[in-house]
Amino acid sequence: MSALNGFSQHSGACVTQSTGGGAVQDLQAKKAGKAAKKEASGNGVLTFEDPRRVDTSLNETIKLLPDELKANMKIKSVTPRPPRKPRLERAASLDEKNWRRWRRFRTSQESLTDPNETSSSNGSLQEASLSPPVRGRATPCSQCCEPNSLHSSPDASEASPMGKSRGSTSDLGKRASEISSAFGGLLRGKAFAGSKPRLSQIMPARPLPPMELNVASHTLRTANRIDSDFMDYRHYSQHKFGRVSSSLSDTRLHGNGMVYDNCSTDSMKSTFSLLTPIRSKDVRSRSYLEGSLLANGALLGAEELSRYFPDRNIGIFVATWNMQGQKELPVNLDDFLLPTDPDYAQDMYVIGVQEGCPDRREWEIRLQETLGPHYVMLYSAAHGVLYMSVFIRRDLIWFCSEVEYATVTTRIVSQIKTKGALGICFTFFGTSFLFITSHFTSGDSKVNERKLDYNKTIQALTLPKNVPDTNPYRSSSSDVTTRFDEVFWFGDFNFRLNKDRETVDSILNQNPETGVSKLLAYDQLTSEMSRGSIFKGFQEADIRFRPSYKFDIGKDSYDTTSKQRTPSYTDRVVFRSRYRDDIHAVKYSSCPVIKTSDHRPVFALFRVKVRPGRDNIPLAAGQFDRELYLIGIKRRITRDLQNRRVQKDQKSSSICSIS
Repeated sequence: MSALNGFSQHSGACVTQSTGGGAVQDLQAKKAGKAAKKEASGNGVLTFEDPRRVDTSLNETIKLLPDELKANMKIKSVTPRPPRKPRLERAASLDEKNWRRWRRFRTSQESLTDPNETSSSNGSLQEASLSPPVRGRATPCSQCCEPNSLHSSPDASEASPMGKSRGSTSDLGKRASEISSAFGGLLRGKAFAGSKPRLSQIMPARPLPPMELNVASHTLRTANRIDSDFMDYRHYSQHKFGRVSSSLSDTRLHGNGMVYDNCSTDSMKSTFSLLTPIRSKDVRSRSYLEGSLLANGALLGAEELSRYFPDRNIGIFVATWNMQGQKELPVNLDDFLLPTDPDYAQDMYVIGVQEGCPDRREWEIRLQETLGPHYVMLYSAAHGVLYMSVFIRRDLIWFCSEVEYATVTTRIVSQIKTKGALGICFTFFGTSFLFITSHFTSGDSKVNERKLDYNKTIQALTLPKNVPDTNPYRSSSSDVTTRFDEVFWFGDFNFRLNKDRETVDSILNQNPETGVSKLLAYDQLTSEMSRGSIFKGFQEADIRFRPSYKFDIGKDSYDTTSKQRTPSYTDRVVFRSRYRDDIHAVKYSSCPVIKTSDHRPVFALFRVKVRPGRDNIPLAAGQFDRELYLIGIKRRITRDLQNRRVQKDQKSSSICSIS
């Protein structure tokens, strides 16, 4: 009958045995008063209802009990003493309150997930779901009806004489234990109905698949990175400001199950924004004019480079297009500059144009309008109708050196600047870049003339001028491409296919996908590069697009005039690196949407490794074409407003057109 004794003790001040006499009733009433007084002095939350309501709800509840238990029970109301005044304590700060609230939440979660915890609300809900419903409001005795009292009360067997008289009825004791646990669960579930539910965590039946933490791109992921020398900023700001991101603490991120890393968590703990915090003493001590590769705080050093590019790779977009001198520009350049294949935009855009449009400024404005406010034009240069524009993300202009350029004319008459080369060079952190756009001699059979144009360019292009060479021991005075770490050469090289028009058309029409590889077997540039007679040390990505020359303007068909020129890969992008595997080609394709010229634009996407550098180079000091930036952004806004107005007019129009 130990279980039945526990049930008597479990009922506390509300239920007493009729066979125990008045002394037992007085003893239990005193215990109930002490428990209520203790509960009231603890948190001041316990309240008592009218004794008549208590009797009514208990009478309705006891109707569900077996008949043999009803005969030994009667209801007695209890009037507890008023609670004592709460003790005064020190006022807690907001951080302490948040910490205590989290601590209570974590404790409740641990009790919910513990299978051995008998007093958890999860267990009560499970027990209550198996028992019949109880009508009426919860009584105050539910506060003391804990299942733990079935096991933790040493006086249970002594306080109830019923345990001695009915010790042989084991079945009755077992049923009483089950009913008492269900009864306590029901009362406790009713008592806590007004508070927030505390349910156990739902665990998946199978382990979740692995997920990569770095879900952003290599370049955009760096927005949540913080320098190693600022890792103590959290303690400093807590001491200085008192509150630092109390709503975004590590524990809450853990509790919510967010995917994060230490860098992203630290960046969110900035006091004012997501930008990397900079301390005043660092601003005083850092040198931005001179330093070395290992100097602490060098502007172009390893720490600053890792801060923006943790993997030390940047994305570069290189494009070439022979515009055929057309005055008309494409309506939209998004498909050209912002292809949909990569998810993210690149860090640097370099566009070379041959036979450019008459209005060069208008072309640059269109480029700025397309790239938007995140990019600025670092530099632009021209050599006759050869144009080159370099755009870079505006938060990276501080790490660029002064930009230098040089030109070479390959025509016999130097005044005619339709054929030649234009080179632009600068240093980004510790890596030097050279971009060359060229327009070689045209003609199907003039391969030697084109090789002469190449040799003249690498010898006559006088770069760099003031910017120091990053590795002078590996440079050559007779080849400009050896004086830079990364070289990109692109343009209209005018190399053709050594095959007649009929054969080329039949290959393209039979199988456009595999026909490209067959055409490259007749490509002049591919054969000359394999011999080493041109573009020594250069590479080219695999070509998987149709020939970019020669199309009928505004159409997708190749030359239908009387000349019947053979389609060829005249527009190319090649690259060379001073260090092995520094340049990785991501994409190499053409843009068939733009049809304003007989050439299709050709572009390539690269991942380029960048190294830290010294602060002994002449910096550009954040210079860019501000006037062009403002004009491009204003045009972009005006275009968006016009599109919205057109869409609004179309929706409000009541005229239907049938096509």
